[in-house]
Amino acid sequence: MSTAAADIQVGTELPPLVVAPISRTTLALFAGASGDHNPIHVDIDAARAAGFDDVFAHGMLSMAYLGRLVTSWVPQSQLRALSTRFTSITPVLAQPTCTGTVTGIDDVDGEKRATVEVKISLADGTVTLSGEAVVALA
Repeated sequence: MSTAAADIQVGTELPPLVVAPISRTTLALFAGASGDHNPIHVDIDAARAAGFDDVFAHGMLSMAYLGRLVTSWVPQSQLRALSTRFTSITPVLAQPTCTGTVTGIDDVDGEKRATVEVKISLADGTVTLSGEAVVALA
């Protein structure tokens, strides 16, 4: 963990994770890795037929980026929960930024835990994913 547990308090911000712009290659690779071959994520004709201007990122790709944000801050073994809500699509070529802020610190089952509000925003301010992570503080 980059910050000592004793230094973590309500209001502590996680170092942001700025993801490379979402490319068509990223979408194709994620489709293969995840098994989610829904054509609206990789085929512009299918996306347009469904009413979209272009393909867009898989929701689970965005969730994976939030998981990466949290596990870049604390080891994966300290992650106790991660829940998210999809709020908007992530268009192809958009550049997501993942952020998190500690909103609570509690003792649960003899373990000090931080609740972290997490979200993904695009350059225009659109929030595409929001949620909460709970991590144990070592």
